[in-house]
Amino acid sequence: MTANKLWRFTSLLSVIGIGLASYLYYSYLAPVSPSACYISQSVNCEPVTKGNIAEVFGVSVALIGLIGYIIILISSIIKNKKLLLGMTAFGMVFCLRLTILEIFVEKVICPVCVACQTVILLAFAAAVILNRDKKGIPLKETPLT
Repeated sequence: MTANKLWRFTSLLSVIGIGLASYLYYSYLAPVSPSACYISQSVNCEPVTKGNIAEVFGVSVALIGLIGYIIILISSIIKNKKLLLGMTAFGMVFCLRLTILEIFVEKVICPVCVACQTVILLAFAAAVILNRDKKGIPLKETPLT
């Protein structure tokens, strides 16, 4: 896969992440949570949008995710490898923390969060490939078409 395709892939992933995080942030702000994410008592988004783990230092976790995905999109557009790697690494740690709290504290799985975790994992993998050591095999740069 060429570097340009990886940049496009991370841009696409970040747009998907923006959509998912926007849904969670809307659910956080809405007086009554939308039921689209509610599958069962143990599979739903409510603890992440309305529960004890909905905020970090008074800021919505969904808003943090939304801002993160926007920065990832910007770093993909301007092709800033280090910013992309840093933001996706932060996203991985943030998602891991949230997953641990979901499973072990709230005893619930948030399906939208699982989708966000998949997106950030793929974006992180792309960032690692884009940031390969110069001693490694360089990615082939091709002009945008």
